[in-house]
This record gives sequence, structure tokens and C-alpha cells, in this order.
Amino acid sequence: MSLLLPLILTIAIEACVLYALRERRKQVYWALVVMNVMTNVPLNLYVQYVSYSLTVIVIGELLVILTEALCYRIVTRNWRQSLTYSALCNAVSYFMGALMLNLYQLLT
Repeated sequence: MSLLLPLILTIAIEACVLYALRERRKQVYWALVVMNVMTNVPLNLYVQYVSYSLTVIVIGELLVILTEALCYRIVTRNWRQSLTYSALCNAVSYFMGALMLNLYQLLT
């Protein structure tokens, strides 16, 4: 459960970002799901069980942004759009996740 919830929330948040950017192609949303399974789970495993430091998180997020930008590039065939999608989706999902975690910790 500790990996499933962040994955589901990340996919939902990033799908909302893509929708707000007026993306309507189904293949982009499928890529979003596949990419997050491939990047979110390993990063969360590493952060939870190996090292939870700001440096690890920043480097991990940058690697995720680059990896997902490459995947979006395959689907969109547009580098600028791919980088925009990846950077915005990951920034919004990261900060929303941090906000939700802090609110949860405050309330418990």
C-alpha cells in the first residue's frame, strides 16, 4: 500500500495537469501511466528504503523528468511539448504530494 497510493495519486494529479494543458490524445495518457509505473515505484522504493535526503530526491526527480520527457517525445514527437509535460507534471505532483504528506502528518 505504501507504493500504490503515491502511484495512484501521481497518475491522477499528472493526468489533471495534462488535461489542463488541453492534451486529449489517449496515447499520451497511456504513456503517463506506463512511465509512472516505471519511474515512480523505483524512486519511492529508493527514497523509502535506501536514502531519504534532499539530494537524493532532487537527483531522482531530475532523472524522472528526463526519462519521462524522452518517453513523451516518442508519443508527441515534439521535444518542447515533451519537456513541458514532464517538468510541469512532475513539479505539480511532487508539490501536491509533499503538501498532502504534511497535512496528513499535521492531522495525525
